[in-house]
Amino acid sequence: MNTFHAKVSESGRLSLPAPFRKALGLAQGGDVVVELHGREIRIRTVDEVVVQAQALATRLLAGTPDASVDAFLAERRRDAEEK
Repeated sequence: MNTFHAKVSESGRLSLPAPFRKALGLAQGGDVVVELHGREIRIRTVDEVVVQAQALATRLLAGTPDASVDAFLAERRRDAEEK
């Protein structure tokens, strides 16, 4: 684990050390998600959050063949036609 000292400015800005940005693919900047877990601040890339959300959805919907956006929309169309 790499550890660096950083300072939060009065306006709340924090500069991430270059090795951290490079390791996360943020060398040229990018969007991140900042989370507070107890007294820890966690910073994750948006891409990582999306990958984790997709993995969770896959696990939760395993064995559900009609769990897709297309299936959902088709069901809504059928419901609308029945009314």
